[in-house]
Amino acid sequence: MTDRRSRKRFAPGLNVITLGLFFLVVSAVGLFVATRQQEANVERVGELDGVMTDSQSSFVNYLLVGSDTREGADPNSVDYGGIGDTTDTGGNRSDTIIVLHIDNDRDTASIMSIPRDLWVDIPGYGLDRVNAAYTHGPDVLVQTVQTSLGVPINHYIEVDFFSFKDIIGALGGVDLCFEHPTRDLNTGLWIGEPGCYNLGPVMSLAYARSRYYEVNRTGEWEVDGSADLGRVIRQQKFLQAAVAKAAQQMASNPLRASDLINAAVGSLRVDPGTNLVESAEFLRPLAAGGLARYTLPTFPEEIGGKSVLVLGAEAPNVLRYFAGLDEPPLPSG
Repeated sequence: MTDRRSRKRFAPGLNVITLGLFFLVVSAVGLFVATRQQEANVERVGELDGVMTDSQSSFVNYLLVGSDTREGADPNSVDYGGIGDTTDTGGNRSDTIIVLHIDNDRDTASIMSIPRDLWVDIPGYGLDRVNAAYTHGPDVLVQTVQTSLGVPINHYIEVDFFSFKDIIGALGGVDLCFEHPTRDLNTGLWIGEPGCYNLGPVMSLAYARSRYYEVNRTGEWEVDGSADLGRVIRQQKFLQAAVAKAAQQMASNPLRASDLINAAVGSLRVDPGTNLVESAEFLRPLAAGGLARYTLPTFPEEIGGKSVLVLGAEAPNVLRYFAGLDEPPLPSG
């Protein structure tokens, strides 16, 4: 395991990997009868009653949300300097927003990442970045996705920030390969030599939250210019590596599955209608690598003094598929 401490603070962020590991836990819930009690302990979000769209026979959409709350941050933790506390975030926000689309007609699963800086109309609150919708409640975030993007949401699943390291620890780290030396001075990510590494909880978090990603190909450090969109793509690839490893471990060692479930189940919030055992059937493509990944096409703009992203010309093609209205476009990667 590679590790390096950093005292620098960086922008708040949860990530796709936490959500992916949660889905792995959901798969375990579906596989092991003994975990049904854990499912009963998952918090249900009552304000979502009457907000969700009834499921269609042809598809099901899950809204996957990563909350960047800092409640309970431990100042003695190795990476507290990077995580920070409640004063660093200005309130809870949905730093990661993903739509998981289960296409029943094609028997496929797809995910669409919604950039947190996307400029949208938040019902009842006006125009703002989409990650601000969560500050008004999960119900407002769901309404925003449904009305501003035209994508119906049938189920809601949320994971909080602090679940990440617990889940990674229970998993025994995540294996990832790097072609070049890699770093992020803001998060503390440090890969000194090319090769494959087992990233423990701290370094996995540094990788997953990296927004100032640099690689050294020719003897000089080069900043990845794709910013938040590049982070989304890296996280999605990391997700599949983590899920594949955990699926293998759970199949060979039921005790490992129990550890993983116990690490994650207390940090979940779902809508009242979500059946985690039933949902496990939808998640098998994650472990098999059969997940189509889409990044919502956007371009940068300056609006009201804010640097934001607005929908690009190709965005309707992706949105119409996730709304169940069109054929699937070519995946992003």
